[in-house]
Amino acid sequence: MGNSSKLTLPNLINESVIKYKNHLSLVYAGEGSYTYGDLGEDINLVSDYLKELGVKKGDKVAILSTNMPNWGIAFFAIQVSGAVAVPILPDFHEKEVFTILEHSEAKVLFVNKQLYSKVLKNLPNNCEHTILIENFAYIPNNTPTENLSLLASSKPLEPMGFPAVNVEEEDLASIIYTSGTTGNSKGVMLTQKNLAWTTQQCYELQEIKVEDRFISILPLSHTLENTVGFLLPVKFGASVHYLKKPPTAPVLMAALEKVKPTIMLSVPLIIEKIFRAKILPAFQKNFLIKSLYSVSVIRKKLHKIAGAKLLKSFGGKLHFFGIGGAKLDATVERFLSESEFPYAVGYGLTETSPLLAGAVVKNTRIGSTGPAMQGVQLRLADKDLKTGEGEIQAKGPNVMKGYFKAPELTSSVFTEDGWFKTGDRGWFDKDNFLYIKGRIKTMIVGASGENIFPEEIESVINKMRFVLESVVVEKKGKLVAMIHLNVEEIEKHFKSLQQEAKQYLNDKIDEILKNIHLKVNEELNKFSRLQAVVLQPVPFEKTPTKKIKRFLYH
Repeated sequence: MGNSSKLTLPNLINESVIKYKNHLSLVYAGEGSYTYGDLGEDINLVSDYLKELGVKKGDKVAILSTNMPNWGIAFFAIQVSGAVAVPILPDFHEKEVFTILEHSEAKVLFVNKQLYSKVLKNLPNNCEHTILIENFAYIPNNTPTENLSLLASSKPLEPMGFPAVNVEEEDLASIIYTSGTTGNSKGVMLTQKNLAWTTQQCYELQEIKVEDRFISILPLSHTLENTVGFLLPVKFGASVHYLKKPPTAPVLMAALEKVKPTIMLSVPLIIEKIFRAKILPAFQKNFLIKSLYSVSVIRKKLHKIAGAKLLKSFGGKLHFFGIGGAKLDATVERFLSESEFPYAVGYGLTETSPLLAGAVVKNTRIGSTGPAMQGVQLRLADKDLKTGEGEIQAKGPNVMKGYFKAPELTSSVFTEDGWFKTGDRGWFDKDNFLYIKGRIKTMIVGASGENIFPEEIESVINKMRFVLESVVVEKKGKLVAMIHLNVEEIEKHFKSLQQEAKQYLNDKIDEILKNIHLKVNEELNKFSRLQAVVLQPVPFEKTPTKKIKRFLYH
């Protein structure tokens, strides 16, 4: 594919509308025949509407909505208006939504019915206009939720003749507020070039064809889905299919059967849950299978059979299952690799639009996020001469402009020679494949000065039977593992528990935790061994992008 003359999102969408006019664009799963030609017309009409509301170049326009075709229309309408999109994660609390709308100085808000209650009585003064994203109807102040369905579309029926806005590569395209695992959200400023260039470079990792069908399950307001699951397919004329309801197992399975996607993006938690809840128990249900599973050759054959079934459950046509947003568990990755499931792993941050490195299908190495993306430079700072590990730093056209209204914070994450400090520690193998050790902020310093990465201990814990997830923390100088168990699976294993007293179940859980404690410590070096293991009775609280909010558990 040839490069765009100017790396901006208005250029990207204009070229796609012309090239792929009659091809399917953004639709609900199994519905409609909405083409790129239709998409282009609606973008222009909604852009005209924004201009009619007084939106000028550089104004901020927020989107608070679940995934849907109209999300993409609103986003591109903001871009061609020369305004700055402020996508807000749907799972943010209403107080966070208010703070983001106020801090970003959003003049207009697109909101869907489902999330309208978060802003009904809680809009900052700078937010002058609210638009219902389902049909682009204007929402008068204090409109009750039950009256939203009565509002008629305010989108003009014909183009209004506003002059085109000149958008440059260094203009701000988006401010994305992160859902950090270690503290408060920050407004990441991404330029037109940041997003358009990263979209273009993704094609170097994975070819996209007009026949490709993406299914979207991650929030569009998250950079991974926004760039790789939305801008990328739009640039190359593929179709994107959205769910009308949250992606529960029944809803997702029905959509997968209808769409038969070729490409899908996920966070590790989703595939790890499938592995631990559905696949692994089948290999441990009796002594014979468990014994056979421990034999490498037989395990690989069992994994291939399970992988084929898994692929079929995803619609049978999947050739790219991209995983990003957090580190993938090594045991789960071994299954994906041995089963020949078409998985790919990426690494990046919101601040890097997001991709920095990627290992695509058939070029993955267990534990690695792959080599640097073409055009991106990576280096290690403060490298340990023994281990070869250091802080990962990055340079490239995808690195953010900075944090909105936070010059001191911005300067703190850049080196004097202009490299972005990721805050992650890692190392390269001889082929320049990157391996992530963990976040520097979560690193624990041992009694003798050793660097202990909780993520590494958690990966050992999480492969133990009956474990769903874990968090390792330091409490009063001791390493403590908080473990959330799969109680349903424990009950299945000890069938008599259904009839026995609850105390028996608690005794079994205590026994399992003690067993995990012993087995985990057998696999860890001396300074990483756990001093205590405690039950986490409920799932860990997570960010909207399904990463555990570690800062809550210290």
